[in-house]
Amino acid sequence: MSVEIKIPSVGESITEVTIAEWLKKDGDSVKKGDVLLTLETDKASVELNAEESGTLKISTPEGETVQVGAVIGSIDPSGVSKQSSSTSKSSEVPSAPLPSSSKGSTGGPSVSVEIPSVGESITEVTIAEWHKSDGDYVQRDDVLMTLETDKASVEVNAEASGILKIQVASGETIAVGKVVAEIEPGEAPEGASQPQAQASSTSNGNGRDPSSGGGALSTDVMESLSPAVRHLVSEKGIDPSQISGTGKGGRLTKEDILAFVNEPEKKAQALVPSSSGAGAVKAPSIQEDRQEIKPMSAIRKTIARRLKEVQNTAAILTTFNEVDLTAAIAMRKQYQDDFVKKYDVKLGFMSIFIKACIEGLQDFPAVNAFVEGTNLIYNHFYNVGVAVSTERGLMVPVIKDADKMTLAEIELAIKGFAGKAREGKISMDDLAGGTFSVTNGGVFGSMLSTPILNPPQSGILGMHSMQDRAVVVDGEIKIRKMMYLALSYDHRVVDGREAVSFLLKVKNCVEDPQRMLIHV
Repeated sequence: MSVEIKIPSVGESITEVTIAEWLKKDGDSVKKGDVLLTLETDKASVELNAEESGTLKISTPEGETVQVGAVIGSIDPSGVSKQSSSTSKSSEVPSAPLPSSSKGSTGGPSVSVEIPSVGESITEVTIAEWHKSDGDYVQRDDVLMTLETDKASVEVNAEASGILKIQVASGETIAVGKVVAEIEPGEAPEGASQPQAQASSTSNGNGRDPSSGGGALSTDVMESLSPAVRHLVSEKGIDPSQISGTGKGGRLTKEDILAFVNEPEKKAQALVPSSSGAGAVKAPSIQEDRQEIKPMSAIRKTIARRLKEVQNTAAILTTFNEVDLTAAIAMRKQYQDDFVKKYDVKLGFMSIFIKACIEGLQDFPAVNAFVEGTNLIYNHFYNVGVAVSTERGLMVPVIKDADKMTLAEIELAIKGFAGKAREGKISMDDLAGGTFSVTNGGVFGSMLSTPILNPPQSGILGMHSMQDRAVVVDGEIKIRKMMYLALSYDHRVVDGREAVSFLLKVKNCVEDPQRMLIHV
């Protein structure tokens, strides 16, 4: 019986997807786990794998928009197509053919290089860079590649020694658990460290097929590109042989193509002539003497995508209040010297605010909860993320079980994260597991802001700059150090009453720190 290929659920509120590209052809033999096609939504690209081995039958072509749950093809496990699977489309990089068997060159089993789990709620990563080339001999524990998420960079090491066969190029965004390369175990053969040729010998060296008369690109060159790059090349009418790749081993990335598209002179040189001799594409209006084009880094693109996703899915509102810092300042002034002498760290405002937030989270647990599908998950622990600005972007390391920590322990944890951020050593474990976040825009002079949620959390407190303001205290006008506070929250989880009450609790605890000693 044939196995139906259905469009899976790809996210809450998404009801239809577009078939961006079939990576196998109708009638091809496929193996269980093979990537069959790429789906696109308004938020992300998703790969669909074969659930069974057999002969592929495609019923819905590329470019069609179909409903979630629709049947778009089938796999007949009873027979195997006679057509060579080498004619199918491939997302592999040059010289990385699919192994014909699971045996390496020495007879041992090939070792798959998979995208590891890199943190809670992270389902996909970007291959920022391959540190080894396709065909290189690698040693066990060699660093193979660097992965990037919206939070951090992660290195992946080789689990065996052997010949590296890369299947997914740098610059590609890939799901956790996907195989991106194979290692064929064995001794280092002579010349194994040299990358294999990147183009077929049937190419004349400039990427064109000699038999095509200089117009069309050779099939081998197009097949060597990743699906995303191949799609851009075809869409823009660009000759990839005229573009210098910035990926590992000179491979082309999507950013390379987009950069050329935005450079009129270079793009004109790279246009592929059509059979009629035409091929002019209207260049974008770029003022080269007054503008500069810089492709977004992989981590910046991921940050942008995830922040936009939370705006599209969460019902974000922000409520405001202000806090009088007189009592907190007096406490710091009175005990600062003794605090530094004992703990070798200064008593700052952040630890006081974190402790105040924990008091509020314990009184209003919805602010410490999150949405999962149609359920609300209430956390009975308090892991507070502290936003840290770095050269690579915003990171939110998490202080685990902050409710069990003293002010000194919290200050030491923050100091440790700041040091790691400067050195680029914040790990995925440091960033995982947060239930609530605090961000302090006041260090940059922010007077007021509406912080955005850190998914999947339902609340984030925004602190701002301290200002001397005239306020009325017991009927008299006083000059006090004041700070505006902002709480952004997910209205699907937190009601307005709870949000306002939570922020008032934080205000009261900071204005009278003794409250936190007796929990009132």
